Amino acid sequence: MKLEHIGMVGYGEVGKIFTAGLKSSVLTVSAWDLKFDAANTSAPTRDAELAHAARAGIQACLSMQALCENAYFVISAVTASNTLAVAQTAAQHIRPGAIFLDLNSASPGTKQQAAQLIEAAGAHYVEAGVMTSVPPYGIRVPMLLGGDQAEALAEKLRSFGMDAKAVATEIGVASAIKMCRSVMIKGLEALVIESYTTARKYGVEEHMIPTLTETFPSIDWEKQGAYFFSRVAQHGKRRAEEMREAANTVREAGFEPWMAAAIAEKHDWIAQQSRDGVFEGVGKDACWQDYADRLLAARKP
Repeated sequence: MKLEHIGMVGYGEVGKIFTAGLKSSVLTVSAWDLKFDAANTSAPTRDAELAHAARAGIQACLSMQALCENAYFVISAVTASNTLAVAQTAAQHIRPGAIFLDLNSASPGTKQQAAQLIEAAGAHYVEAGVMTSVPPYGIRVPMLLGGDQAEALAEKLRSFGMDAKAVATEIGVASAIKMCRSVMIKGLEALVIESYTTARKYGVEEHMIPTLTETFPSIDWEKQGAYFFSRVAQHGKRRAEEMREAANTVREAGFEPWMAAAIAEKHDWIAQQSRDGVFEGVGKDACWQDYADRLLAARKP
């Protein structure tokens, strides 16, 4: 398994963390992102992203073709809604025998479609279920792998300092684990935001939150609430896309995804509040009350 040259598709938060973490373990690390394309991005944004890559020692590619020409190991780290589109484009250029690792939060059905495209091109598709938020773990974030090459790749990734474990040779198992977990975790985020903000409106949070501590004493509900608010405010759009894939996972299992669909809507709504500037100026270490107060102040009559 030749992994001397890694190509990262997606140079967002996860792409930047992974390329930086892997750079010391391989000979060359390159990246491609739509933000590198002048046709898709404003000049200041494009220049800033290219400058970031240059400072990090990452070779910025201006197309998927350029990325795939020399990469033996291609990693896809994009938003959930772009999972299949990236696989479709990569399949046109990927080297036969190369490894394509899909980190994206997508349903088993979506991953299976992506695998068919990559493997039809003569490359090896491995799915990954990233089991928690990448920060603060970095490349050591726990990952479950699936696919014919999952065991061999997991062993190689562990030599890079990563926490990778093969769970199945078939595609769909790792993503099913990830998506079922997401219904719980992203659902808890949505529930906390809705519950806490409503409690804040009625002035009962000091009575309500201690009851959560009584029921679940191992959780610091004040601290956890602040973390949930901040992460959804920052990454609500990405989380909403993930939850739509979680809804697809439930649907593929033959059930109506009432809960997953509602969670996606809640995250999308918070993302819209962020875009509207509702949380502008809220500090990095703000308490959950600061976020809730902004939401309450922004209510329309």
